[in-house]
Amino acid sequence: MALTRQEMDRKIDEHFAFEAADDVEGVLSTLAPDVEHDIVGSPTGPTHGPEGARPFYEGLFGDLADGQVKVLKRLYGEDFLVDESLWSGRAVGRPFGLEGRGRPLAFRLLHVIEFAGSGDIKRENVWLDMGAILQQLPQG
Repeated sequence: MALTRQEMDRKIDEHFAFEAADDVEGVLSTLAPDVEHDIVGSPTGPTHGPEGARPFYEGLFGDLADGQVKVLKRLYGEDFLVDESLWSGRAVGRPFGLEGRGRPLAFRLLHVIEFAGSGDIKRENVWLDMGAILQQLPQG
């Protein structure tokens, strides 16, 4: 049975809330046991299972602070959604391999999320606006 838009929104909003709270265990609890976690351009490539995604979140939460996500648009299909959001906060570590130096940072994200029948996230595909990130975090 297909999930409703409200059920998909509830799960992705829960996922984003755990991210905003830097709660690794919470984020992982929103993922299906066989999740494919794919941050496009990541040197690790896609990972599998919540434990495969753990290192990404542990690193991310140390590199970015005071994060807020504003949803710009969502598109829905049968058991998937596409979420365009704007992340804003501070780059306190080395986000995406770049020296943050505590600078403010804002960039768009595109999530393609597929859901398992249980309602958990079975695939998370994330695209980042690296052009905007590079402009705000020059490395000279």
